[in-house]
Amino acid sequence: MSAVCRAIVMAMGGLFAPALIGFAACASAAEAPEIPYLTGRVVDNAEILKPATRERLTATLKAHEQATGNQIAVLTTATIKGQSVEEYATKVFESWRLGQKPADNGVLVLVVPQDRKMRIEVGYGLEGTLTDVASSRIIRNVMTPRFKAGDYDQGIELGVAAIVAQLEGRGDAASSANVVSPAAESDSGSLHFNEPNLAWPERILLGAFIFGIIGLFTFVGIMTPGVGWFLYVFLIPFWAMFPLIIIGVRATMVLLGTYVIGYPIAKLILS
Repeated sequence: MSAVCRAIVMAMGGLFAPALIGFAACASAAEAPEIPYLTGRVVDNAEILKPATRERLTATLKAHEQATGNQIAVLTTATIKGQSVEEYATKVFESWRLGQKPADNGVLVLVVPQDRKMRIEVGYGLEGTLTDVASSRIIRNVMTPRFKAGDYDQGIELGVAAIVAQLEGRGDAASSANVVSPAAESDSGSLHFNEPNLAWPERILLGAFIFGIIGLFTFVGIMTPGVGWFLYVFLIPFWAMFPLIIIGVRATMVLLGTYVIGYPIAKLILS
Protein backbone atom coordinates (compact mmCIF):
# COMPACT_ATOMS: atom_id res chain seq x y z
CA MET A 1 0.00 0.00 0.00
CA SER A 2 2.86 2.34 0.79
CA ALA A 3 4.29 2.04 -2.73
CA VAL A 4 0.88 2.68 -4.30
CA CYS A 5 0.30 5.76 -2.16
CA ARG A 6 3.73 7.10 -3.04
CA ALA A 7 2.94 6.64 -6.72
CA ILE A 8 -0.36 8.51 -6.33
CA VAL A 9 1.31 11.37 -4.48
CA MET A 10 4.15 11.71 -7.00
CA ALA A 11 1.77 11.53 -9.98
CA MET A 12 -0.83 13.97 -8.68
CA GLY A 13 1.32 16.27 -6.56
CA GLY A 14 2.42 18.33 -9.54
CA LEU A 15 -1.18 18.71 -10.72
CA PHE A 16 -2.75 19.44 -7.35
CA ALA A 17 -1.83 23.08 -6.83
CA PRO A 18 -2.24 24.22 -10.47
CA ALA A 19 -5.64 22.54 -10.70
CA LEU A 20 -6.98 24.26 -7.60
CA ILE A 21 -5.50 27.62 -8.53
CA GLY A 22 -6.84 27.37 -12.06
CA PHE A 23 -10.30 26.36 -10.86
CA ALA A 24 -10.41 29.24 -8.37
CA ALA A 25 -9.26 31.68 -11.04
CA CYS A 26 -11.92 30.49 -13.49
CA ALA A 27 -14.62 30.67 -10.83
CA SER A 28 -13.50 34.18 -9.93
CA ALA A 29 -13.52 35.29 -13.55
CA ALA A 30 -16.98 33.81 -14.11
CA GLU A 31 -18.34 35.67 -11.13
CA ALA A 32 -16.77 39.06 -11.98
CA PRO A 33 -19.40 41.78 -11.41
CA GLU A 34 -20.51 43.90 -14.33
CA ILE A 35 -20.07 47.66 -14.45
CA PRO A 36 -23.54 49.27 -14.53
CA TYR A 37 -24.51 52.04 -16.92
CA LEU A 38 -24.32 55.61 -15.67
CA THR A 39 -28.01 56.51 -15.82
CA GLY A 40 -27.92 59.50 -13.48
CA ARG A 41 -26.16 61.05 -10.53
CA VAL A 42 -27.70 58.37 -8.30
CA VAL A 43 -27.68 54.78 -9.60
CA ASP A 44 -29.56 52.74 -6.99
CA ASN A 45 -29.21 49.24 -8.43
CA ALA A 46 -29.50 47.69 -4.96
CA GLU A 47 -32.86 49.48 -4.52
CA ILE A 48 -32.11 50.57 -0.97
CA LEU A 49 -33.10 54.22 -1.35
CA LYS A 50 -36.56 55.74 -1.29
CA PRO A 51 -37.59 57.73 -4.39
CA ALA A 52 -37.69 60.94 -2.34
CA THR A 53 -34.14 60.32 -1.11
CA ARG A 54 -32.89 59.75 -4.65
CA GLU A 55 -34.50 63.00 -5.76
CA ARG A 56 -32.93 64.99 -2.91
CA LEU A 57 -29.52 63.45 -3.55
CA THR A 58 -29.76 64.21 -7.26
CA ALA A 59 -30.68 67.83 -6.53
CA THR A 60 -27.81 68.19 -4.03
CA LEU A 61 -25.25 66.73 -6.42
CA LYS A 62 -26.52 68.83 -9.34
CA ALA A 63 -26.32 72.03 -7.30
CA HIS A 64 -22.79 71.17 -6.16
CA GLU A 65 -21.66 70.49 -9.73
CA GLN A 66 -23.13 73.77 -10.94
CA ALA A 67 -21.36 75.65 -8.14
CA THR A 68 -17.95 73.96 -8.28
CA GLY A 69 -17.71 71.82 -11.40
CA ASN A 70 -17.10 68.72 -9.26
CA GLN A 71 -18.98 65.63 -10.40
CA ILE A 72 -20.20 63.31 -7.64
CA ALA A 73 -22.09 60.09 -8.34
CA VAL A 74 -23.66 57.54 -5.99
CA LEU A 75 -23.82 53.85 -6.85
CA THR A 76 -25.48 51.12 -4.82
CA THR A 77 -25.12 47.53 -5.97
CA ALA A 78 -26.21 44.46 -4.04
CA THR A 79 -22.95 42.51 -4.36
CA ILE A 80 -19.61 42.68 -6.14
CA LYS A 81 -19.19 38.89 -5.97
CA GLY A 82 -15.98 38.67 -4.03
CA GLN A 83 -14.09 41.44 -5.83
CA SER A 84 -12.34 43.97 -3.60
CA VAL A 85 -14.33 47.15 -3.11
CA GLU A 86 -11.27 49.25 -4.00
CA GLU A 87 -10.77 47.49 -7.34
CA TYR A 88 -14.45 47.62 -8.26
CA ALA A 89 -14.76 51.31 -7.31
CA THR A 90 -11.75 52.14 -9.48
CA LYS A 91 -13.26 50.29 -12.45
CA VAL A 92 -16.60 52.08 -12.08
CA PHE A 93 -14.90 55.46 -11.62
CA GLU A 94 -12.85 54.99 -14.79
CA SER A 95 -15.75 53.55 -16.79
CA TRP A 96 -18.05 56.40 -15.84
CA ARG A 97 -15.32 59.01 -16.46
CA LEU A 98 -16.37 61.06 -13.48
CA GLY A 99 -14.98 64.57 -13.29
CA GLN A 100 -13.86 67.04 -15.91
CA LYS A 101 -10.93 65.70 -17.89
CA PRO A 102 -8.32 68.37 -17.10
CA ALA A 103 -9.31 68.76 -13.45
CA ASP A 104 -10.00 65.09 -12.60
CA ASN A 105 -12.54 66.34 -10.06
CA GLY A 106 -14.88 63.39 -9.74
CA VAL A 107 -16.08 61.46 -6.68
CA LEU A 108 -17.81 58.08 -6.51
CA VAL A 109 -19.75 56.96 -3.44
CA LEU A 110 -20.10 53.17 -3.65
CA VAL A 111 -22.30 51.16 -1.28
CA VAL A 112 -22.55 47.35 -1.47
CA PRO A 113 -25.16 46.35 1.15
CA GLN A 114 -25.14 42.57 0.70
CA ASP A 115 -21.34 42.45 1.05
CA ARG A 116 -21.36 45.13 3.78
CA LYS A 117 -18.78 47.22 1.97
CA MET A 118 -18.50 50.85 0.96
CA ARG A 119 -15.97 53.13 -0.67
CA ILE A 120 -15.46 56.81 -1.48
CA GLU A 121 -13.35 56.97 -4.65
CA VAL A 122 -11.81 60.39 -5.26
CA GLY A 123 -10.22 61.82 -8.41
CA TYR A 124 -6.65 63.08 -8.20
CA GLY A 125 -7.76 66.67 -8.55
CA LEU A 126 -9.75 66.52 -5.30
CA GLU A 127 -7.46 64.34 -3.17
CA GLY A 128 -5.95 67.41 -1.52
CA THR A 129 -9.39 68.51 -0.30
CA LEU A 130 -11.23 65.23 0.20
CA THR A 131 -8.33 63.27 1.65
CA ASP A 132 -8.26 59.59 2.53
CA VAL A 133 -8.48 60.57 6.20
CA ALA A 134 -11.56 62.72 5.57
CA SER A 135 -13.22 59.99 3.49
CA SER A 136 -12.53 57.38 6.16
CA ARG A 137 -13.96 59.66 8.82
CA ILE A 138 -17.14 60.21 6.81
CA ILE A 139 -17.57 56.47 6.30
CA ARG A 140 -16.81 55.66 9.92
CA ASN A 141 -18.64 58.44 11.76
CA VAL A 142 -21.48 59.37 9.42
CA MET A 143 -22.44 56.47 7.18
CA THR A 144 -21.60 53.29 9.08
CA PRO A 145 -23.68 53.99 12.23
CA ARG A 146 -26.77 54.69 10.10
CA PHE A 147 -26.21 51.62 7.96
CA LYS A 148 -25.91 49.43 11.04
CA ALA A 149 -29.24 50.84 12.19
CA GLY A 150 -30.73 49.82 8.85
CA ASP A 151 -31.17 53.40 7.62
CA TYR A 152 -29.46 53.51 4.23
CA ASP A 153 -31.34 56.65 3.20
CA GLN A 154 -30.00 58.76 6.03
CA GLY A 155 -26.56 57.16 5.90
CA ILE A 156 -26.01 57.94 2.23
CA GLU A 157 -27.69 61.34 2.35
CA LEU A 158 -25.65 62.52 5.34
CA GLY A 159 -22.51 60.99 3.85
CA VAL A 160 -23.01 62.92 0.62
CA ALA A 161 -23.73 66.09 2.61
CA ALA A 162 -20.44 65.63 4.49
CA ILE A 163 -18.55 65.12 1.22
CA VAL A 164 -20.10 68.25 -0.31
CA ALA A 165 -19.32 70.29 2.81
CA GLN A 166 -15.71 69.12 2.72
CA LEU A 167 -15.31 69.99 -0.96
CA GLU A 168 -16.97 73.38 -0.57
CA GLY A 169 -14.72 74.33 2.34
CA ARG A 170 -17.48 74.46 4.92
CA GLY A 171 -15.49 72.54 7.50
CA ASP A 172 -15.35 68.87 8.34
CA ALA A 173 -19.00 67.88 8.42
CA ALA A 174 -18.06 64.43 9.67
CA SER A 175 -16.79 65.88 12.93
CA SER A 176 -20.25 67.19 13.75
CA ALA A 177 -21.84 63.79 13.31
CA ASN A 178 -22.33 61.33 16.11
CA VAL A 179 -18.84 60.08 16.96
CA VAL A 180 -18.66 56.40 17.76
CA SER A 181 -16.58 54.84 20.50
CA PRO A 182 -13.09 53.52 19.68
CA ALA A 183 -14.32 49.93 19.95
CA ALA A 184 -17.25 50.55 17.64
CA GLU A 185 -14.99 52.60 15.37
CA SER A 186 -12.66 49.67 14.94
CA ASP A 187 -15.58 47.40 14.12
CA SER A 188 -17.38 49.80 11.82
CA GLY A 189 -14.31 50.47 9.75
CA SER A 190 -14.76 47.11 8.04
CA LEU A 191 -18.36 46.53 7.16
CA HIS A 192 -17.35 43.52 5.13
CA PHE A 193 -16.53 41.53 8.29
CA ASN A 194 -15.09 38.07 7.67
CA GLU A 195 -17.76 36.47 5.54
CA PRO A 196 -17.10 35.07 2.06
CA ASN A 197 -19.03 36.63 -0.81
CA LEU A 198 -20.34 33.43 -2.41
CA ALA A 199 -23.92 32.21 -2.43
CA TRP A 200 -24.57 28.96 -0.57
CA PRO A 201 -24.96 26.81 -3.73
CA GLU A 202 -21.61 28.12 -4.95
CA ARG A 203 -20.01 27.41 -1.58
CA ILE A 204 -21.33 23.84 -1.60
CA LEU A 205 -20.09 23.07 -5.11
CA LEU A 206 -16.72 24.72 -4.65
CA GLY A 207 -16.37 23.19 -1.19
CA ALA A 208 -17.06 19.68 -2.49
CA PHE A 209 -14.33 20.12 -5.09
CA ILE A 210 -11.69 21.72 -2.85
CA PHE A 211 -12.28 19.71 0.32
CA GLY A 212 -12.61 16.53 -1.72
CA ILE A 213 -9.12 16.94 -3.17
CA ILE A 214 -7.46 18.31 -0.03
CA GLY A 215 -9.22 15.68 2.06
CA LEU A 216 -8.02 12.90 -0.24
CA PHE A 217 -4.40 14.01 0.04
CA THR A 218 -4.78 14.43 3.80
CA PHE A 219 -6.08 10.86 4.12
CA VAL A 220 -3.26 9.53 1.93
CA GLY A 221 -0.73 11.44 4.03
CA ILE A 222 -2.08 10.11 7.31
CA MET A 223 -2.10 6.53 6.07
CA THR A 224 1.32 6.67 4.39
CA PRO A 225 4.55 6.36 6.40
CA GLY A 226 7.52 8.54 5.49
CA VAL A 227 6.12 10.70 2.70
CA GLY A 228 3.07 11.40 4.87
CA TRP A 229 5.07 13.94 6.89
CA PHE A 230 6.06 15.71 3.69
CA LEU A 231 2.37 15.90 2.76
CA TYR A 232 1.59 17.28 6.22
CA VAL A 233 3.78 20.33 5.56
CA PHE A 234 2.84 20.51 1.88
CA LEU A 235 -0.90 20.73 2.59
CA ILE A 236 -0.73 23.49 5.23
CA PRO A 237 -0.90 26.38 2.68
CA PHE A 238 -3.89 24.74 0.99
CA TRP A 239 -5.79 24.35 4.27
CA ALA A 240 -4.91 27.99 5.00
CA MET A 241 -5.88 29.56 1.66
CA PHE A 242 -8.64 27.78 -0.22
CA PRO A 243 -11.21 27.43 2.60
CA LEU A 244 -11.20 31.26 2.82
CA ILE A 245 -13.24 31.32 -0.38
CA ILE A 246 -15.93 29.13 1.15
CA ILE A 247 -16.14 29.61 4.92
CA GLY A 248 -14.40 32.91 5.68
CA VAL A 249 -11.43 33.88 7.84
CA ARG A 250 -12.51 32.79 11.31
CA ALA A 251 -13.77 29.36 10.31
CA THR A 252 -10.66 28.82 8.21
CA MET A 253 -8.42 29.58 11.19
CA VAL A 254 -10.31 27.01 13.26
CA LEU A 255 -10.08 24.47 10.44
CA LEU A 256 -6.36 25.12 9.95
CA GLY A 257 -5.69 24.73 13.67
CA THR A 258 -7.61 21.45 13.68
CA TYR A 259 -5.52 20.21 10.76
CA VAL A 260 -2.17 21.29 12.24
CA ILE A 261 -2.93 19.58 15.56
CA GLY A 262 -5.13 16.70 14.41
CA TYR A 263 -3.02 15.40 11.52
CA PRO A 264 0.03 14.41 13.64
CA ILE A 265 -2.20 12.93 16.34
CA ALA A 266 -4.15 10.82 13.81
CA LYS A 267 -0.94 9.74 12.11
CA LEU A 268 0.70 8.69 15.39
CA ILE A 269 -2.41 6.79 16.48
CA LEU A 270 -2.68 4.91 13.18
CA SER A 271 1.04 4.21 12.80
